[in-house]
Amino acid sequence: MTSEEATGDRGRWALPAVMAGQLVRAAVLVFVTLAALLPGLAALPALDRDEARFLVASRQMAETGDYVDIRFQEEHRYAKPVGIYWLQNLALVASGAGPEAPIAAYRAVSVAAVLVAVLGLSVVGTLFFGAEAGFVAGLVLASIVAVGFEGHIGKTDATLLAMTVLAQGALGVIHRAQRAGRAPHLAPALTFWLAQAAAILVKGPIAPLASLLTIGTLSFVERDWRWTRGLRPALGLPLLLLAVLPWPIMILERTGLSFFREALGHDLVGKVSAGQESHGAPPGYYVLTFSLFFWPFGAMATGAGLAAIRSWRSSPSLRFCLAWYLPFWLVFEAIATKLPHYVLPAYPGLALLLGWAAGAGDVPRFDALAGWQRWLWRLAACGSGLVSLALAGAVLGAPFYLGVPFPAVAVAIAALVLVAGACGLSTGLRPQLRRVGGAALAAALAFGLFFGWYAPALTPLWPSRSIAALVAADAGCRDDAVAAAGYHEPSLVFALGRKTQLTDLRGALDHLLAAAPCAIAVLLARDVAQAQDRARAAGLTVRDLGAVHGLALGGGGRVDLAVIEARR
Repeated sequence: MTSEEATGDRGRWALPAVMAGQLVRAAVLVFVTLAALLPGLAALPALDRDEARFLVASRQMAETGDYVDIRFQEEHRYAKPVGIYWLQNLALVASGAGPEAPIAAYRAVSVAAVLVAVLGLSVVGTLFFGAEAGFVAGLVLASIVAVGFEGHIGKTDATLLAMTVLAQGALGVIHRAQRAGRAPHLAPALTFWLAQAAAILVKGPIAPLASLLTIGTLSFVERDWRWTRGLRPALGLPLLLLAVLPWPIMILERTGLSFFREALGHDLVGKVSAGQESHGAPPGYYVLTFSLFFWPFGAMATGAGLAAIRSWRSSPSLRFCLAWYLPFWLVFEAIATKLPHYVLPAYPGLALLLGWAAGAGDVPRFDALAGWQRWLWRLAACGSGLVSLALAGAVLGAPFYLGVPFPAVAVAIAALVLVAGACGLSTGLRPQLRRVGGAALAAALAFGLFFGWYAPALTPLWPSRSIAALVAADAGCRDDAVAAAGYHEPSLVFALGRKTQLTDLRGALDHLLAAAPCAIAVLLARDVAQAQDRARAAGLTVRDLGAVHGLALGGGGRVDLAVIEARR
């Protein structure tokens, strides 16, 4: 065979081999993501309070056919825009069960969003730093604690993550093309504006803020704003407004300025200026919680970030990733209200840096770092190790604390947590692919077992599920509204239906006394005797349906409840 024939033969096989490699990597990312997220979608009860409120409002839309005004029972839900409710209603339609669909249908939106985020970030990483880097970035995003949690629940943050990845990825492609002296295509600009529109409809200005901070930081550091022309704002801004404005116009016609006062005045401005709903924390909160919510890759990511800071001048893509993560993190450290998921839209930028460190050949040696940088890495490694031990210990100890039978699956989860933590403690600044893969797979399997089998078995965590089971067992009153006094978790409304009355003891007594022919109430255990005496004095027959002891996850600590029925 001549050299020309050999070269031609290699060329014929090169493209199929590359495509096959891409498909294999994509399949692995899909497997890891679904292994982490699919278990538990149906078994895990609704979480109080945010998820349950979203679920009730979405189901209420489907029941009433009102897709403009967002309500939790009779209460307006104007803290967030309408996007997530529409997406969840599409999922209900796709399930074929409509408002009667199980909880998994609502949560499927979050699973799909995480898949989009993981695969989208892998594509961005491949364009920035190569196929191995993109693969690592996707693995990391699919298997960190923050994504494992948000991907299991039916609210806004997983969808916001997906839209942010699409918007920021498109922005990065435009920036990279301009810095290379090439005119960017139209597709990235269209992707950017459409993703921003979707993100605004889901959670307001968070994704635009991430992009504005990235643009401002890059333009300041590079002393050049001209690259932003590739966004084609003359085309993109009208497109964004066309996609976003119809719902605000409709809600303005329906409710006047109520939505804007609540969403912008109370929710947005209130969170910036003061810690809302007992969620205030000083600056430094996200530093202290980083090892938990980026587990098991906290040490690796810290090393990658330090390496990128030393090399940012030589790479537009490194500058972009740092500009994605650092300003967003600093802004949210300064905001008064703090919750772990607030910085989730910045994590993909850090995952890209970890992908670069794993695949690049120019990562500096550990001893080349400054002294304070080496100490910072050691602190991150120590934090990651402690988190691994704490997570494993919590899984093993929680059944004893809650007084439930010890589930055998806890041993497997604890072992997987320790394996993931050990793999994540990679030495040096260039992580090995096998260690990243081991940490990702072990973490994903641990999440799947935890949410699918372990957490649902911890009965005291789910009082609403226990109450709903007692009500369902009483066939005679199953379709009547239930009054609850002293226990007002939104998960109870999702479990029993939107006619559920969240009231006080007087309201629960009135509900029982109006029994026709029967009524059910959920009461604090200390109030049961009084309710029974009042009902019997009115000539009603009272029956205990059962007691519920547990924890109110939304706040309030332990609860001791009783479910009673009154009949004429």
